[in-house]
Amino acid sequence: MLHIAIDIGASSGCLVAGKINNEKLDIQEIHRFSNGFSEKNGTYFWDIDHLLTEILQGLSIVKSLGYEDCTVGIETWAVDYALVGKDGKRLQDVISYRDHRTDNSIEKFAEIISKEKIYDKTGIQFLPFNTIYQLYEENENLLSETDKILMVPNYLGYRLTGKAVTEVTNASTMQLMNVKERTFDLELLEAISVKKEQFANLVEPGTILGTLRNDWFPEFILPNCTIINIASHDTASAIIGTPGEGENWAYLSSGTWSLLGMELKSPVINEASFNENYTNEWGAFETFRFLKNIMGLWILQEVQRNLQDAFSFEQLVLEAKQVPPFQQFIHFDDQRFLNPENMIGEIQAYCQETNQTIPRTVGELAAAVFYNLAIMYAVAIEELEIIVGEKIERLHIVGGGSQNEFLNQLTADLSKKIVYSGPIEATAIGNLLMQLISSGVIDSLEAGRLLVLESFKIKEYQPNAYYNHEVTQRFKEVVSKNKAIL
Repeated sequence: MLHIAIDIGASSGCLVAGKINNEKLDIQEIHRFSNGFSEKNGTYFWDIDHLLTEILQGLSIVKSLGYEDCTVGIETWAVDYALVGKDGKRLQDVISYRDHRTDNSIEKFAEIISKEKIYDKTGIQFLPFNTIYQLYEENENLLSETDKILMVPNYLGYRLTGKAVTEVTNASTMQLMNVKERTFDLELLEAISVKKEQFANLVEPGTILGTLRNDWFPEFILPNCTIINIASHDTASAIIGTPGEGENWAYLSSGTWSLLGMELKSPVINEASFNENYTNEWGAFETFRFLKNIMGLWILQEVQRNLQDAFSFEQLVLEAKQVPPFQQFIHFDDQRFLNPENMIGEIQAYCQETNQTIPRTVGELAAAVFYNLAIMYAVAIEELEIIVGEKIERLHIVGGGSQNEFLNQLTADLSKKIVYSGPIEATAIGNLLMQLISSGVIDSLEAGRLLVLESFKIKEYQPNAYYNHEVTQRFKEVVSKNKAIL
């Protein structure tokens, strides 16, 4: 049986085929396509119909390769949703989490229910684009007409099968789920004028969604597909595909966003996790992804775009290596870097406002990004050890960012941890592993991770003694001072 992972991120998507050959997982990219949000009348939207068409195009390629039957799993980014009316049609385009409508929503909503109470209920970090704040700012007339609120991967599954569900790993990111009761929190729903019945039933990863309705898409020649509810939040799938063994390891899912944390059996909700804005997202098999959201390579992608794509990532790394380290300390998790009109201008303005050296050359800009991301990773690992009360011995970096050897080594050096990079396609691999477990091909998550170790190249980075602890301490001091200035 062939298994197809549909893996859609903020900038691109792909269909990856997987099957076990000679006790190893073989994967092959079948189809790749672009993704991105666009602006219409001052609002940023995703082209969700484009994504559906590309999924169908990819599945038609599977059919053309001679496969009659397959299983399929869909995962995307979190927090964004589609509003579906009683006639089954979408009521508006899907608004992007990078839209500015929620810029001040956390503070406004905290006047209704305190942040402390929200965190105690949900265990979820405060980000301005969390679904709770998007729905709080949603058009009231549209909400009154809404029959179902479907997270993006569940909406795509609905369009393919006609079956509506709310898969828990993605649902937990909404900041609407009561972590103790494992269901929607009615007080939070009432505060945003949404009813529990407007969400489809909650399902765990590994359950069957339904079969692809080939008859709905006569313009495509498609295989017979069984759609499986995998861990539909891409980070949840990435952690499934992370080859961690035993205990005392952390992960860094590195891409547009950087998600750094640990896989735990129970949530951590205390004063320290609240103050440091750590989150308890739900994982497969009733685990928790205790992690911190860090802005990630979005910063560099935007710098590259502002440079009119004149420099490749490889060239940016080479330019950064020529620059002395730690010329400025920048808190890239500041909301101003979420979606500025010009990232280079925003970085330079931040440095000017905080009386730091202003990066001007390509190398200086790239170095500012790489060195500060590595420091932020090291600081987050230090915080994580304190909050969880466990010593982290090794860090697994997965995703597209795991290819960046310069940043990987910097992370090892600053964190003083052994770093393992790979696999690059951890998200699609985790998607495939859930399909294999659901189909009975492998019997456990542990067996799946061993399969990953056997199947893919993992590179090791030993920490070097180039930088001492004072670097991260200096970063925290400067950032704290700059927060007061700004």
